[in-house]
Parts: sequence; structure tokens; C-alpha cells
Amino acid sequence: MSGHSKWHNIQAKKGKADAARGKIFTKLGRELLIAVKAGGPDPAGNSKLKDVIAKCKAANMPNDTINNAIKKAAGANDATNYEEMIYEGYGTNGVAVIVEASTDNKNRTAADVRHVFSKAGGSLGTNGCVSYMFNKKGVIVIDRSTTNLSEDDIMMIALDAGAEDFAAEDEVFEITTDPEDFSSVREKLEEQGLEFLEAEVKMVPTTTVELNDEQAEKMQRLIDNLEDLDDVLNVYHNWDE
Repeated sequence: MSGHSKWHNIQAKKGKADAARGKIFTKLGRELLIAVKAGGPDPAGNSKLKDVIAKCKAANMPNDTINNAIKKAAGANDATNYEEMIYEGYGTNGVAVIVEASTDNKNRTAADVRHVFSKAGGSLGTNGCVSYMFNKKGVIVIDRSTTNLSEDDIMMIALDAGAEDFAAEDEVFEITTDPEDFSSVREKLEEQGLEFLEAEVKMVPTTTVELNDEQAEKMQRLIDNLEDLDDVLNVYHNWDE
């Protein structure tokens, strides 16, 4: 992780996130629903819910919206059962892509995902075809401009709490953890009043693929179209943006 960061232009990233906020909140609402159904509405006893709440806060979802979504999920008599699905495939120039989705209709979602891959000149593969190129990691990103703590202070807090890696980039600090240590590291950082640009357990590529401008445009279109699907929660790839 050290030495490379996608957060090289925070304002551009924030602008893109703001534009897509409604869509993001809808997807996060479904993640909250799934977490509550799996382990109950109390984050103290539901680590998955606790982690989703952190992800919501990093996306600037208001606390009232988070709490209302949890209450709604806890009181829901909705018989709809969402199943979590993972799809793997290839984008432009062999870029590896992992798609995480939740669906109440596997056939519909698989067809939608396959169509998006095909339309972008990519291909949907079998389970395991690209996942070996990724590691599951907790990732926490902090905007340098939002804290008065020094680089050394944040690094020591993170490492003492069990973080695996710490990288200081131009505009951010990026902390990597094992998935099992993510919650404890995040909580220690929160206790210091730190706010996060990103805080989630995700698939991190072990190697990356560079694309020329034309290939990059096609790859971005594939990612955008996958993220536009209602059932898709997360899209991971090894394109070096």
C-alpha cells in the first residue's frame, strides 16, 4: 500500500462523491439493513453493523439518517431476503474486477452485471478468477487538513492499536489493517477526534494495471455503469488510476 494512493486530488474526489451522494446513501442504507438483519440493531454487539456505520460516517451520511435506517431495519417486517453475491471478471486490458452485490433475485442481478461487462468490452468470469490478486484489508484514510495531530502521532496511534501499515501521502494518511483489527484501530483513531475520508474493509489489489487514456475512459465507464446498478454495493479493481 505504501507509496501509492488514489487520493491525489481530494477536492475532485469529494466533488464526485457529493454528486453521487443520493445513490451512495441508498446503497449504504441497504448495507445497514443487511447488517441489522444479520446481527441486530445494537452496534455494541454487532461488529458488522459497527463497521457499516463507520463507512456511512466516512461518506458524510448524517447521524439522523443512519439512526433512522437502523430503526427502520430493526422494525421491518419486510419478508424480502437479500443475498450477498460476489462476481469476478475482466475489464479493459485485462483489469481485474470484483463486484459485491446484494440481491433478492440472483438471476436478474447476474444478467445485469454480465450485460454491463459485455457492453464495456469486458467479460464476467468464474468465482476465483481474479480474487487471488486481491487481499481483504481494512482501509482508513484521513485528510491531512482536518487534523492538528502530527504524522508521527497518527502513525504511533495506528500502529499501537494494531495497524499493519501506515502511508503518508501528499494530502492524506492511509492506514491499513487486517480485517479482524479494523474496528479496534478505527475506534482508537476516533477517540482522538479524527474524521475519515474512507473507513471500510475492502478488497485491495496486490498488483495494478496501467491504462492509456482511451483504455482508461472505457474502464471508467465500466465502473460507473456497474456502480449505477441498484443491487451493486461495491466495485473493486486493480486499475492504477
